Amino acid sequence: MTPSTATHNKLLLAGLWSDNPALVKLLGLCPLLAVSNTAINALGLGIATLITLVISNTMVSVFRHHLLPAIRIPLYVLIIASVVTCIELITQAWLPQLHRSLGIFLPLIVTNCLIMGRAEAFASRQSVKAAIVDAIAMGLGFLLVLLLLGITRELIGMGSVFADASQSGIKVFDAEYGILIALLPPGAFFILAALLIAKRKLDK
Repeated sequence: MTPSTATHNKLLLAGLWSDNPALVKLLGLCPLLAVSNTAINALGLGIATLITLVISNTMVSVFRHHLLPAIRIPLYVLIIASVVTCIELITQAWLPQLHRSLGIFLPLIVTNCLIMGRAEAFASRQSVKAAIVDAIAMGLGFLLVLLLLGITRELIGMGSVFADASQSGIKVFDAEYGILIALLPPGAFFILAALLIAKRKLDK
């Protein structure tokens, strides 16, 4: 294994587990808890965040030697906002139902501290390849936690998974037997707390 491969593997492991942005750094909690009431919403926002991370990290790394320190943060915001605007327009055109479901949280990806943090702390100091690997790792880590929350909340609350993707999705039991609190903000906090406890137990 070459040093480069070992470094990239370390970045992947950090993003997916040891330094997971949602379970360790607790970044992006607002969309994480607000949008994860269904699996399809969680998947949509997670993919949008992953794409934004990859493109913004790549562009910041490419231009890192040409950015003046005094204006680097506004330029990061400009890059991220441009990417998010494109994603929002594409979603609105091709996936209008998902766009309506995500609502304000899709454009609010611009303010996600995970994306700005990786641009400033990593992409602005590393090669393009390392920046892309880091973005994929962190984005996938965030996406997987978001999706796990969405699946769990939808299953407990409505008895189905991916019901928005088809007429019935994967139905486990009737919605009348679901626990409504799982679909509400308190349920999101409880399930996230359970995931945090489970991760700490597994780490030990």
